[in-house]
Amino acid sequence: MADTDVQSVLELTRKLHRDRAASDGGFVPGVTPILPSGAVLDEDDRAALVGQALEMKIASGAAALRFERLFAKAIGVRKAHLTNSGSSANLLALASLTVPELEDRRLRPGDEVITVAAGFPTTVNPIIQCGLVPVFIDVELGTYNTTLERIEAAIGPRTKAVMLAHTLGNPFAVAEVADLCRDRDLFFVEDNCDAVHSTYQGRNTGTFGDYSTVSFYPAHHITMGEGGCVLTNTLELARITESMRDWGRDCWCEPGEDNKCLKRFQYQMGDLPHGYDHKYIFSHVGYNLKSTDIQAALGLTQLTKLADFTAARKRNWQRLREGLDGVPHLLLPEATPGSDPSWFGFVITLTEDAPFGRPEFLEFLGSRKIGTRLLFAGNLTRHPAYQSENYRVSGDLTNSDIITERSFWIGVYPGITTEMVDYMIDSVRAFVAGRS
Repeated sequence: MADTDVQSVLELTRKLHRDRAASDGGFVPGVTPILPSGAVLDEDDRAALVGQALEMKIASGAAALRFERLFAKAIGVRKAHLTNSGSSANLLALASLTVPELEDRRLRPGDEVITVAAGFPTTVNPIIQCGLVPVFIDVELGTYNTTLERIEAAIGPRTKAVMLAHTLGNPFAVAEVADLCRDRDLFFVEDNCDAVHSTYQGRNTGTFGDYSTVSFYPAHHITMGEGGCVLTNTLELARITESMRDWGRDCWCEPGEDNKCLKRFQYQMGDLPHGYDHKYIFSHVGYNLKSTDIQAALGLTQLTKLADFTAARKRNWQRLREGLDGVPHLLLPEATPGSDPSWFGFVITLTEDAPFGRPEFLEFLGSRKIGTRLLFAGNLTRHPAYQSENYRVSGDLTNSDIITERSFWIGVYPGITTEMVDYMIDSVRAFVAGRS
C-alpha cells in the first residue's frame, strides 16, 4: 500500500472518530452510565491502531521496543519489558526470582512471601503458582494499605520476599518497606498496576522495588487493551526477565536480529554440542508472555496523555472527597502521608453503626447508572480458591473482613466529567439522607 493510500485511510479513521464523538449526546443524569473505570481514547489512538495494522506489524517488534524505552524513562527506571497482561507481569517478576543464577537468594518452593489479604488475586496467585507460601497481613482502613510494623512482624525464618500493591493508586510507605527489605535481605516486588504516576516522598512509585509491575488493561492509567510491564533498575534481573518472558531462551537478540553477540555458533552450554545455535539454547524454564506491536502502538499514543490523565484522576478524587466530607456513616479515603496519589478509584467504607447496608446502597447507585466495584477480593482467605492452599496469616485480618463486608469504590478515571462527579456526590448524599 502506497504512503498516500495509508494517509488516506488514516484520515478517514480520524474522521470516523470525530463523527462518532460528535454524535455523543452528552451526559444525561440517571441515563448515561458513569463507569467506575475505563479507557479514554481519542483519534490519535484509533489512528495508531489502524496504522500499525495497515503495516501488518502483528508481533512484538520496533513499537514494543520503543514503548519499553519511553515507559522506563517516564517511570524513572533503567529497564522495562512488555508483557501480554499485568497478571503476566506479576507472574514473570516473581518467577524471575526463582532462577538458579540468583544462588542462595533465589526463591525456592516453600519459601514465604509477605502480601496483604485485602487485594486483587493476581498479586497473590504468582506466589502460589511458583510453589511459594503467601503470608497474609492486614491493612489500615482509610488508606487501605498495610503498615511497616505489620510487615516486620510477619517476617519469619522462611520469609524471602515482600510483594505488595499500592491500593487504588494510594502508595503504601514504599520507601520504608524498601529499606526494610534491604536490611533483611528480602526481595521486594512492587505491584504498581493501580498507581502509575503516583509519588511517595517526591519519587515515582514503581522505582523502589527490585521489580515493579504495571497493567495496561482498559481500567488502568493508560491502556493497550491488554498488556503489562515488568520494570527494574537491576541489569541482571532485567536480563533474567527477558529470558523468562521469551520462552527461557539464552539469546538476547531482538526480534528480527541475528548474531548480535557475534558468536552465535560458538557457544557450548549444558550438554549441547559446541556451536549449537544460540538462538535455540534455553537457560530457563520460561514462558511466552510477549505483547504485540499493535498493543504497543496504542500504548505510545496513550503515554503522551499520561500527565493529563493523572491530573484528571486527582481532580475528580479531590472533588469527591470535598463533596462527601461530613456525610454521616461513611468512612472516606485518605492519602498515605508523604504521598501524592494518581488515584484509581474512590473507596468508601460504611461505619459499623450505619442504618443501611452495602447491598441496598449499591443497588441505589446502580439505579442511577453509577457504576460501583468492591475493593477487589476483600479478604482473599475467605474465597474458595484459597481455602485448600498453603498459606500463613500474621496477626488478625479484622480490617480485611470489614472491607469484605462494608467497602466499595466509585470511579475517578479521566472519562468522568465534573458534572458526573457532582451527580455522584448528590446521589450519595441523597441515599444517606433518606435513611439516616
